[in-house]
Amino acid sequence: MTRRLEPMDRVRELGDASVPFTFDVHALFFSEDAFGIEAMLHRHFADQRVNRINTRREFFYATPEQVLEVLREHKVALVEYTTEAAAEEFRASRELAAAGA
Repeated sequence: MTRRLEPMDRVRELGDASVPFTFDVHALFFSEDAFGIEAMLHRHFADQRVNRINTRREFFYATPEQVLEVLREHKVALVEYTTEAAAEEFRASRELAAAGA
């Protein structure tokens, strides 16, 4: 969630050294109630939270398809959505590992 005019600036900022790969973006939407939508998603996927101790770590075990379904149920108007991640760094790293590099 960001208030920036260019949302991808926030995505790049979040993909710093604290995560192994840059983030892929699956959905973009604009909303007057972005905080409410984010809170709704967190409630919906609460049982799938990765870190149950530090809830400020907002990572969940959920597929893009599951998130899309919830967004559609709540009639969130999507600007862009993809279920397939580019995951360029991840895929390149797996190829190097498979090649023994």
